[in-house]
Amino acid sequence: QVQLVESGGGLVQPGGSLRLSCAASGFFFSRYVMSWYRQAPGKERELVASITSGGGSTNYADSVKGRFTISRDNAKNTVSLQMNSLKSEDTAVYYCNAVREVLGINYWGQGTPVTVSS
Repeated sequence: QVQLVESGGGLVQPGGSLRLSCAASGFFFSRYVMSWYRQAPGKERELVASITSGGGSTNYADSVKGRFTISRDNAKNTVSLQMNSLKSEDTAVYYCNAVREVLGINYWGQGTPVTVSS
């Protein structure tokens, strides 16, 4: 059974930091591109960051460049998102995503909420 379980969300003050984690199971994790998406209230889901299967390349939304860092541990089947210098506009539900385009497979976690507020 495929599972993506996010953790680490919560309430943080502007300028603070959070680290999100996603634990994967039930599929060949090291062959998948892993990403973090987010969806704010009333807005569409957007890509925040992605990392290639081997971890050698990353991609970030312009809005988070220099503040967020995505990383993965293929030995532990985990992907993380370190979020620094958080802003109120980072408030959203954050979702972990696994994609293997060659097979047309796309998995989603249940999401973890992040609220940035004083």
